[in-house]
Amino acid sequence: MNQLLPFMAGAIVAGYSIAGLFFLKFWQRTRDELFLAFTGAFWLLGLGSALSRFSGLPVEERSSLYLIRLAAYSLILLAIWRKNRVPSQ
Repeated sequence: MNQLLPFMAGAIVAGYSIAGLFFLKFWQRTRDELFLAFTGAFWLLGLGSALSRFSGLPVEERSSLYLIRLAAYSLILLAIWRKNRVPSQ
């Protein structure tokens, strides 16, 4: 079972990276900043997952790594807000 955990962690990081590349492809087609925000967010989530699993930090000391997740979700929320705001006239 201990050998399966690093494999699954690597698969999760690869999944986040592939999702980021997927959104990067759409950003290149449309130049919509929402897709670019999703790209950055998924890559931040992948980085956070990789650091959480492979850093060797004890579980009690990993709480600062959740700031990376906060940054990723904040990036998504900011991009959605910017996309949906009504221009002033």
